[in-house]
Amino acid sequence: MTNFLKLASASVVALALTACATSPMDKAPMTDESDMMKSEGVMFGGAMMYPSKTIVENASAADNLTTLVALVKQAELVETLSGPGPFTVFAPTDDAFAVVPDAVKNQLMEDENRPMLQNILTYHVVPGRITASDLMAMISANGGTYSTETVSGTDLTFRVIDGKVKVIDENNAMATVTAADVLQSNGVVHIINAVLMPQ
Repeated sequence: MTNFLKLASASVVALALTACATSPMDKAPMTDESDMMKSEGVMFGGAMMYPSKTIVENASAADNLTTLVALVKQAELVETLSGPGPFTVFAPTDDAFAVVPDAVKNQLMEDENRPMLQNILTYHVVPGRITASDLMAMISANGGTYSTETVSGTDLTFRVIDGKVKVIDENNAMATVTAADVLQSNGVVHIINAVLMPQ
C-alpha cells in the first residue's frame, strides 16, 4: 500500500469512527422496507428516486450525494454503475465525505490516483441485489455477523447493533445504514453515514 493510501486510510478511519460515535444520523433507525419500495419511487436528497432509473441517474438527482457522484465520474465508473448489474451500493452522503480531509479528496480527484479511487468506491459495492430483509436474514443466519466480498475483491462485514445495521470495513470502522432499499433498475442503494476504507 502506498504511503498516500495509508495516510488516507488512517485519516478516514479515525474520522469515520468519530462520525459514527457522534453523528445524530446514528440514532436513525433503518428505514422499513415497505416505506422504500413504493412503485412511484421515494424522495431522497430532495429528489424522487425512481426504481425505473439506474443507480447513477438517481444518485445524480440527489442533492446530498454530490460528492459521491463527482468521485464516481472521476473514477470513470459511471458506465459500470449504469450497466445491468445488479449491484448493491452502500452510498455515503455528502456529510459522510465531509469528514474526509480536503487534501485527501483533492488527491483522489487527480488522474494519477484513479486506480486508488476506483478501489475505494468499488469497496462500497457488492454484486447482486441485496435488500434490507435479505441482509437481516443473512446476519441472523450467520450468528449475528455476515461478511461478503465487494466488487473491489475485499470484504465488508455487517452486524445489527442497537437495532441498526452497521457496515464494518477492514479497519473496523463502522458506518450506519440510515436509509435502506432505495430501489434502482440495476440494483439497490442503502445510504450510510461514513466512508468505508479497504486496508
